[in-house]
Amino acid sequence: MDIVRSMRALKGVNILKMSKTIAGLLYFRLTWTRRDLDYVPAGMGPKFISAREAAGMIPDGATLTIGGFTSIGRASIFYWALRDAFDKSGHPCNLTVIGACPQGGCGMVPGTIEELCAPGIITRYIVGHGETAKALLQLADEGKLELHTMSQGIMAFLIEAQAKGISAIESSIGLGTFLDPAVGRGSAVSSGARDNFIRVKGEKLEYHLPVIDRALFLAPYADSEGNIYFTDAALILDYKDAAAAARRNGGKVIISVSRVIPRDISRIAIPADKVDAIVVNQRNEQAGGFLQVKCQPYFSVCSSGVDDEAVKLMKIVNTFIEVTPYRGKVVDIIARLCAETFVKNTKPGAIVNIGIGIGEEVARILYESGLYKKIIFTTEGGAYGGLPAAGVYFGAAINPQRLLNTAEMFHLYEEKLETSVLGFPQVDSSGNVNVSHRGSKMINFVDPGGFTDIVEYAKTIIFVGNWMDKAHYELKNGRVSIRKPGKLKFIDKVDQVTFNAQKALKAGKRVFYVTTVGVFILTEGGLELIRLMPGIDIQKDIVNAGGARFIIPDHIVPGVAPEIVSGKGFSLKFENY
Repeated sequence: MDIVRSMRALKGVNILKMSKTIAGLLYFRLTWTRRDLDYVPAGMGPKFISAREAAGMIPDGATLTIGGFTSIGRASIFYWALRDAFDKSGHPCNLTVIGACPQGGCGMVPGTIEELCAPGIITRYIVGHGETAKALLQLADEGKLELHTMSQGIMAFLIEAQAKGISAIESSIGLGTFLDPAVGRGSAVSSGARDNFIRVKGEKLEYHLPVIDRALFLAPYADSEGNIYFTDAALILDYKDAAAAARRNGGKVIISVSRVIPRDISRIAIPADKVDAIVVNQRNEQAGGFLQVKCQPYFSVCSSGVDDEAVKLMKIVNTFIEVTPYRGKVVDIIARLCAETFVKNTKPGAIVNIGIGIGEEVARILYESGLYKKIIFTTEGGAYGGLPAAGVYFGAAINPQRLLNTAEMFHLYEEKLETSVLGFPQVDSSGNVNVSHRGSKMINFVDPGGFTDIVEYAKTIIFVGNWMDKAHYELKNGRVSIRKPGKLKFIDKVDQVTFNAQKALKAGKRVFYVTTVGVFILTEGGLELIRLMPGIDIQKDIVNAGGARFIIPDHIVPGVAPEIVSGKGFSLKFENY
């Protein structure tokens, strides 16, 4: 652990609260494999069953959803129960699992979907973001699992549609990208994938999913009658729609809760007659390492402003567990430059989405400047308002105003999303972006997540990232220089198109690329340099870099302001509105 970073993160933190939080996380870490698959609370009705009995309700060949978003609402008890049942009996097997959100632990965290990596349990995995489920990706590489993908928003809409008895939807999302069968392979990712859940239909794409017959997910509480409550949840994702879809399709709804509470008719989220079985597990997490029974109030809905203490506490937690890396002074410059680009192109009151990575630093700067009060942060996980949580808690928010289900959030984006800030692994000469593919093997596949939907809906898109991967930069006397080049991120043609630049231009979107060397804007002719970082030589560092082709204007390109580079005297305001 970086002691200097930890000491800086401690500044302004309530030491007593911080100590209790860290102690709780340490206890959880030491006991994070602990589970009781046979526990049933005394005095409950027949709807309350053990996790082991719940696994017995999953037949071979079932199509199921298991809720969760990274560390939020991780359904560990179900993963462990299913794996235990399979190891002992070989059943359930040949499952199709639908997961719109990242649910793996990169092989490092127990109690994730990677528990189901024994060949034969899952034979078809349809995922919006599969990068973290390394063990399942390895099965796909070995030809033991059929891997499919589509965007998170489309998957949410399809689950919502099944709840209404609709089997397919049409959308322009994904046109001109690797999801378009006219360009790529549609939903099929692995070479052995037999089906395709995306097809061209006229000028749109038609999407469908297999019929969902089992919905498994976590909810904070149930009452003794079996009514379900989402009070104190960090996210509610697609749980209600998945439950309604499973029931409409003649299937089962199985929910794990942290405890049983008194009945409160005003807060019932899912009535008892829509629930088939309930598993009580006191070790369910509200968010990574925080037990639901000891929930953190700042992750749940709060109408007041963002809790500054909670923001500081989350910073020290992410520093302590070393999930959010310190990205360095040069990245601080990029983040300030991106924040300035954001306020120059976004109206007060706008609904915005800011992605993971350097985007988190941009959100931090908007928070520190106080401008977050004049915009509405959202996450694709469904958090509306508040401040997007960083690091391991990405997807949730600190003091959200309300929580939407996933489909509701993407419907909101469809109508009102103004600006999005997103990262980029690759950009090409045409302005296309690849965020979904990092290598030929399945183990390197990322999937689009909510990216494809967000770039479809946002009126202004700001991509932000380093000019090169693993390059060494130097900041000296207010100037940035590339001391040692790294792997090019701006290349002539991306390996896979996740964002189609020409489609965005035709839709009238404004698209910016904020980098270590300056800012580019998307034009019909390609990427045009509009801001230059002090210390960067246009010819040597940009034109002759050997990657993408750029438009360099005849006039002198305006330089990035000294206060953005140094941070001294840096301030933000919505100047044009």
